[in-house]
Amino acid sequence: MSVLLEVCVDSSEGLAAAINGGADRVELCSALELGGLTPTPGLIGQSTTSPIPIYAMIRPRPGNFVFAEADIDAMLREIDAVRAAALAGVVFGANLANGELDYTTLERLTRQCHGLGVTLHRAFDLVPDLAEAVDMAVDLGFERILTSGRSRTVPEGIDDLEMTFELAADRIKIMPGSGVNIGNAGALLDRIPFSEIHSSCAVIIPPVSEAARRLGFETASQKQTSVELVRVLKNYCLSR
Repeated sequence: MSVLLEVCVDSSEGLAAAINGGADRVELCSALELGGLTPTPGLIGQSTTSPIPIYAMIRPRPGNFVFAEADIDAMLREIDAVRAAALAGVVFGANLANGELDYTTLERLTRQCHGLGVTLHRAFDLVPDLAEAVDMAVDLGFERILTSGRSRTVPEGIDDLEMTFELAADRIKIMPGSGVNIGNAGALLDRIPFSEIHSSCAVIIPPVSEAARRLGFETASQKQTSVELVRVLKNYCLSR
């Protein structure tokens, strides 16, 4: 059985590149340079005819994952909007100030997700106790955990990823993400038999407008999903 490829995108062009490149699932966001925020209503609308499952990020603001009541209210409304658009699922996470998963908030959010698939995102990478966090995710009914092994990138977090995979014990899927690409996917999958991987499949593109860059509307490290990188990584996943 081949490995499933999820591609994260934050634009109409990225959505098209992921689909045309052969991705199996899309994580739909805005502002990937901030780690991904809730996609805009327009982008959600464009994704409703997608031939592959679309999971929308539910994250109403940048920064940490310690959410106030107003943030939670926004997230509940965003989940309802994703369901109304008939997308396949949502992606979210929440922490306490000490890094532990915020079970109470996550329970409220998951209760709102009737009929939707649910992924726990890299809020998991802030937890102090992997075993406790995996058990919480299982108990809350998440389908999978997106994690970089409590490190900035997957290659750096490989030991924690292996431990998390073992702790999951087939009760929940563990999906590595952050820095996964065609150059390291082989070594990753040779060590840990993941059934799903997550990648941006992105390339850095130069600013289109020097004036926009000077005023801060564009950055020198702006990224764009590459249909070719999606295709190459998907072909590799098919060979596993």
